[in-house]
Amino acid sequence: MNGLCRILRFDVSGGMRWLWKHDPKEAMSGLLILGFIALLVVLPWAHWIIPALGLIGLVPGAIAIKLVVARRRAAGAISVPLERDDWLLLLVFLAYSVGWLFDVARSEQWPADSSGWLIPLPFWPLLAAVLMLWLARYPPGVHVFWVAVCCGGLGAGLIALYESLMLGRARASNDLNAILFGNLSLLLGLLSLLALVWCLRRNHAWSYGLACLAMLAGLSGILGSLLSGTRGGWIAMPLLLLIWFWSTRGLLPTGWKHGVIALLVVVVFTAVFVPGSNITPRIAAIGPQLHQFQSGEAQGSVGLRLEMWRSGVMLWRDRPFLGWGEGAVTERVHALIAEGQLSPQIYRFRQLHSDVIDTAARRGLAGVTMLFLLYCVPLWLFWRRFRSVRGAEVQLMAGAGLMIGVAFIAFGLSQSMLRDSLGLSGFLGLSIACWVSLRGSERYAAQEQAIRTPDNL
Repeated sequence: MNGLCRILRFDVSGGMRWLWKHDPKEAMSGLLILGFIALLVVLPWAHWIIPALGLIGLVPGAIAIKLVVARRRAAGAISVPLERDDWLLLLVFLAYSVGWLFDVARSEQWPADSSGWLIPLPFWPLLAAVLMLWLARYPPGVHVFWVAVCCGGLGAGLIALYESLMLGRARASNDLNAILFGNLSLLLGLLSLLALVWCLRRNHAWSYGLACLAMLAGLSGILGSLLSGTRGGWIAMPLLLLIWFWSTRGLLPTGWKHGVIALLVVVVFTAVFVPGSNITPRIAAIGPQLHQFQSGEAQGSVGLRLEMWRSGVMLWRDRPFLGWGEGAVTERVHALIAEGQLSPQIYRFRQLHSDVIDTAARRGLAGVTMLFLLYCVPLWLFWRRFRSVRGAEVQLMAGAGLMIGVAFIAFGLSQSMLRDSLGLSGFLGLSIACWVSLRGSERYAAQEQAIRTPDNL
């Protein structure tokens, strides 16, 4: 325990020294990324409070810091204009937001959450684009991203254990949607396992201690997913683990890989046998619910999802190009229920539990195209970096970006992740944080290479 405390004190003190030595604007970018990711599933309202505070306080906060603190720029501090790939990502966010706002104007209704409250989701990509303008201009070091995902994964696992063991809840959720809590916990956990590799490659005496903390955070995040009872995340887990192994090729000693696999097996079996665990019953219920749906009866989460997907396909066939609009899908589903074409069991749902199907029903092929670009452009940008082989740090950051994109695509197959404020902000925030950290790493590497390489005269 004393050793653990020394490691934590060292890392915190190192972080404080980094904030003091670096440019205030860069330090504020780091604080924004750290706060958002670390608290994403720990505090129920952090996913919108922290971006809002960042939007309000970044510029005046930086000015205030510069008035109080002498300007301290480390030799590697950077501040450069955005490049083509940065603008491409911004353009995708803007296009997605504009397309959604057009649909809202057409149907004269805003998206609503499960309780019926209207939420300004179409503006969130615009907010993300504005914040990215700052973050890409003053990106923090990659260690901020890795520390943030480890804090988030560790927090998710501790919350899930507390709710399962102390409160006796069948599905851990931290008073959030249990599906989103589980999916994001899994993603943070697997990103923490990438942080494990980054820690092991640091040339520092504390590297192995920090690596153990990263491994603990990774296993905690995965445990949080298991205790949440989120089956969509469990289906995506093998694919994300393959990306993890692919991203760490040549970077992680074989013994550590075997250790990670062994601990993952231990975590899974521990979660299954936790008192009150709902994992085995939820897996066992899949078969009977499928059989009931085939018999014409939509029961359980599997049957209800299949019925909602069927309703979405029916609506899309009627209006394939522009869809029914934001405000008409729920009304049309209710009308089909009244006509006896759909099960009344899905009456209470306001989204169709699939990002692609829900988008196709509301905004047709035009909306699906925008969704495709939102998914695929970041994936393509990260893939280019991943294939470029520009060093271990860039490889890990690009692997993290691939994992984020693939995870949300997989999660979105069985849940409308991007129609929930936590899901949409999580996707945008994690993607931007990973991208600007990667770009900052590339720029630092370019500066160091320029310093080491003398000009050819």
